[in-house]
Amino acid sequence: MKTKKYSKKSSDRLSGYLFISPFFILFGVFGVFPLLFTSFLSFHKWDILGTKEFIGLQNYKLLFTDPLFWKALGNTFSIWVLSTIPQLIAALIIAFLLNQAFLKAKDIFRLGIFMPNITSIVAVAIVFSAMFGTKYGLVNYALSFLGIDPINWSGSYFGTHVVISTMVMWRWVGYNAIIYLSGLQGISNDLYEAATIDGASKFQQLLHITIPLLRPVIIFTVLQSTIGGMQIFTEPLLFGKGGSNQGLTITLYLYEEAFTRFSFGYAAAIAWMLFFIIIIFSLLNIFLTRKIRSA
Repeated sequence: MKTKKYSKKSSDRLSGYLFISPFFILFGVFGVFPLLFTSFLSFHKWDILGTKEFIGLQNYKLLFTDPLFWKALGNTFSIWVLSTIPQLIAALIIAFLLNQAFLKAKDIFRLGIFMPNITSIVAVAIVFSAMFGTKYGLVNYALSFLGIDPINWSGSYFGTHVVISTMVMWRWVGYNAIIYLSGLQGISNDLYEAATIDGASKFQQLLHITIPLLRPVIIFTVLQSTIGGMQIFTEPLLFGKGGSNQGLTITLYLYEEAFTRFSFGYAAAIAWMLFFIIIIFSLLNIFLTRKIRSA
């Protein structure tokens, strides 16, 4: 009896492992292996055709002295600041408005605000390139009514960053707004009713009720937007990095090193440096979060 009971437990345990094994197999093939192989490759010089040449830390030493890498890093931070901070603020305001009782046809508005996230990024890039065209763009046409000369958006540092940041904002503000909206719907209406009776305005309710209770959701979106902002690739690739590389981001630089100059070892070093930067930002966010909670 004990043997049968033991064999049944072993069989149940084995069945459980078999059921969850597809996830771990796929994770190992597409997650762990590329990570380990990229780490191994970052210590080599390889153009994908010849043999790998072990060069130690030379790729990382070159990285710290490469002015183009530091320019790409600065561009990435600049675009991240211009896109992420206004995006999260706008998403929170939109979610607050969508959660109001007086708003009719809420489902249509929710669908409309989420549509940019599922729109083809190629189509988005084409539309925004036309809008921010130097000679015939709609934005410069609107600015002409204000007496402002046409801006060469693709030829200036600030203009390129504004266009790319606008594309990122337009695409992701609805996604974050839906996440905030789901968090808002978990807040009791009794709090808002009591605040209304006490004479609190909508802005005061947003500041003193909504934001404190949405803190875990806000932390999640900040962390997620930080990770995504450090990996901006499609928007600068389609819009163009500009003649002075003012639109060059770290991931775009990594792509060029790997698939244009075929320097896969150096590209792997860039990928790992980006990984460490994201880890540092994530730890900084966690540290600030704990400080805010303790306060």
